Amino acid sequence: MSGSDPSMPTITLNGQELEFAPGQTILQVALDHEIEIPHYCYHPELTIVANCRICLAQVWQPDPRQDGKLVEIPKLVPTCSTEAIEGQVVSIESPKAIASQKSVMEYLLINHPVDCPVCDQAGECHLQDYSYQYGRGKSRFLEDKNKQPKKDLGEHVLLYSDRCIMCTRCVRFCREVTGTGELTIDGRGSTEQIDVFPGVALDNPLSGNVIDICPVGALLDKDFLFQQRVWFLKKTPSIDGLTASGDNISVEHNDGRIYRVKPRRNDRINKWWISDETRYGWHFIHGEDRVLMPRVAGVEPFAEEEAMLAFESAYEATNRLIRDAATRGHAGLMLSPMLSCEDAYSLIHWIRILDPNAVLCMGPVPVDGTDTTFPGGYTLRAEKAPNARGIRRVIDSVGGATADSLDGCKAVVLTGNYPSTWVTPELAASLADVPHVLMDTLEGPLMESADVVIPTATWLEKSGSFVNADGILQPFARAIDPINWCKSEYQVAADLLASLDGRLAPAVDMDQLRRTMASASGLEEFADERFPELPAVQVESDMELMEL
Repeated sequence: MSGSDPSMPTITLNGQELEFAPGQTILQVALDHEIEIPHYCYHPELTIVANCRICLAQVWQPDPRQDGKLVEIPKLVPTCSTEAIEGQVVSIESPKAIASQKSVMEYLLINHPVDCPVCDQAGECHLQDYSYQYGRGKSRFLEDKNKQPKKDLGEHVLLYSDRCIMCTRCVRFCREVTGTGELTIDGRGSTEQIDVFPGVALDNPLSGNVIDICPVGALLDKDFLFQQRVWFLKKTPSIDGLTASGDNISVEHNDGRIYRVKPRRNDRINKWWISDETRYGWHFIHGEDRVLMPRVAGVEPFAEEEAMLAFESAYEATNRLIRDAATRGHAGLMLSPMLSCEDAYSLIHWIRILDPNAVLCMGPVPVDGTDTTFPGGYTLRAEKAPNARGIRRVIDSVGGATADSLDGCKAVVLTGNYPSTWVTPELAASLADVPHVLMDTLEGPLMESADVVIPTATWLEKSGSFVNADGILQPFARAIDPINWCKSEYQVAADLLASLDGRLAPAVDMDQLRRTMASASGLEEFADERFPELPAVQVESDMELMEL
């Protein structure tokens, strides 16, 4: 085997020699080498129970009593729980193994409804795909199927019991990862069902993850139910833009609309999981209270077809306010912790050109309670802002005047981008007599008092990067185009600079912007050779669609 390490033990799987680390199971070795062994109950972050039996394989291994001669294990063994041994020979393609796979699929489908056309899991269902790959192709079962009830398990999750194959992933998740134990197994044999304990709801902060790990269409997302066929969805790798966790996510969208957010595996940060807050907190992006057009105090509202004129007017008024403030004292810029590092750097660059003495400060950082770490190692962050550390890093890198508030400023630029109201009565009162420009996504208390309002894009409508609670810098890609006429803050900054010369700014080149940022002390990580590449989106439910 080319590039092999002589010190590493090897097994032979389907005629292919594979290296493995001591302690790995046969299934883990196969997965590490991107070789498919069918499995339902196994999950890398859950205990091994070997109850689905679809991964059974024929195995021969050296017998020390016969001088290492290969001897067949009398029965098929579950590859998920059988440890790999030096010299082992494994086959999932032998007649015995194939017959076992067909039998397991036949048993699983005996009472399973054939409702793929209306099932939300269709297109990403392991049962559907394995039925084609490993099943018999036709059923010999003539009796009536057992009908099981549909259950409402909690705020986000529905259970279609008659689709369940009893892999118990969801039960183990609630016991081992969250430690909340809401789910249990009720009954025996063909009457066995997943259920919640009496009087208990599936309402832990990570409850939505049971939907992701369900290999069939038994556990479904109420929020996504009947919304979209999965083969129409495009997936964009992104980062949690609502909390300081930095969870890696996959944003799934179609025709400019987001339909769901799912976890993206990152063993260093969130493993396979995300919080329900991250999973469902994006709905404000398509809300009716989005700011969609620029506004300038004393100027008649512009019609939508006059958007270009509206932005020109807003940019001229903004630059005029900051220049005037610089002549009378100094301006101020409040940078929201919801912005990306690129947004913050660009806005600072713009305002310091107009006013070298402009004061910089951090916007409010929402905190709700304290951090919670679950038994499985996932930490739910109390800090409800994705980039407070990144904004602080950018502010420190550029130097100059900073402050905890904007008192004494002759004009103020405020950035929002929060998913809900963020303006306190105290902040609103402090701005009563100060000219201020508001760059925000949602309608709020400052809309009426602001001299200029500029609509901005959320993190899913632009590219950028965040620094999470552990100080890890991570990039994210734009999932959908900005709603209506909204723009990223870094594009607004470029437009404002171009407006000074009466020019139109081109779209910001993100690579060039990051190279510029990397020249600043403390931001070297943004250099091309050091800035991490965006990985391809991989979610646990991904399976290749089979051609029929």
